[in-house]
Parts: sequence; structure tokens; C-alpha cells
Amino acid sequence: MTHQAAPATLEDTLAWALALVARGVADRRHPFHTPVLATTGLDGAPQARTVVLRGIDPATRQLRLHTDARAGKVAELEAEPRATLMFYDPGAQLQLRLAGRATLHRDDALADEAWAASRDFSRMCYAIEPAPGRAIAAPPAAPLDSQAGRPHFCVVILHLHTLESLHLAAGGHRRARFAWDQASTPAATWLVP
Repeated sequence: MTHQAAPATLEDTLAWALALVARGVADRRHPFHTPVLATTGLDGAPQARTVVLRGIDPATRQLRLHTDARAGKVAELEAEPRATLMFYDPGAQLQLRLAGRATLHRDDALADEAWAASRDFSRMCYAIEPAPGRAIAAPPAAPLDSQAGRPHFCVVILHLHTLESLHLAAGGHRRARFAWDQASTPAATWLVP
């Protein structure tokens, strides 16, 4: 994406940000396709890792990720469901921080639907043995059976509570914050960059 002027209003800024996140779902080459997920580690230390954004529903403010249920981030989200997704597009010079509460889905209709829509190549990632993060003597062989990964497949839904955008520009940076409680309309404000 090339550098463009920031929207002039808070309403347009939010619409622009959500449209770019949606583009990240649809276009795997877009920088927003692979945000950084930040969680609280079981030891209380911050943890961050790159993930693949699989879906967004702006109407319900839900973002969807897929992970291996055995991964450390799942245990972290079970212990502390608050998490942040951080996106950065160097071409647009735009950073987004989306924070909320995560819910985990393993054996429900949502997980079944996401699994069914996944490609075989993606399914193979969840069939790896042993579990992610374990120490091993050598890299494991690639799994051969994509269906073997289903017991380890987990959908993470981040229920968006806040969105903060920071647009960098020579003519002046712009920073905005949007916060939702139970209402569908956020409390919105400009912030000092």
C-alpha cells in the first residue's frame, strides 16, 4: 500500500482502519494479514507472536485466528483472556492496536465450520507431533494426514473492546482511540501522537 492522507474525521478513521483489517483477511500479501498477537504469559511476562488473521466481522467487532490448541498462547488466553493484536503497514505508515477479550473454540460449530473451510495445507500444521514449543533433537517429519490435526485445531475469537490507530505523516501524525462498552457506537477521541 502506498502512503495516503489520513482520514479527516474520527468516523472515517474507524471505517478506514476496519476496511484495512478486512483487506488483510482477504489479501495474504497485505501487511495486515499477519498481525502480532500479544498475551500475558503464564509467568506474568508479556508474550508476542505473529499470527495469521482469518476473519473479521465489523458488525460484531470480532476477529478470528486459528491456532494449535496445544500452543502456549492457548494456555495463556485461558488464564488471562485479554489480548492485543498489533498491525503495521509500512507503506501506509499506519499502526493499529486492537484489544479485547479472547474466547477459544475447539469442539463447537464455529471450530467445525472453520476447519471445514481450511485448506489441506493449513490443516497439516495442526497434525504436527509433538506439540508446538516442545524441545526436540531434530525437526519433525511433515505430517501426512491432514485430518489428524482436527483434535488440535482451535479458533480464537477476539472480541474487540478498543481500537487505536496511529498514522505517521510528514505533515503531522494522527492518533485516534475508539472504545466500546456494550454499545455499538464507540466512544471516540483524538489523542496526542
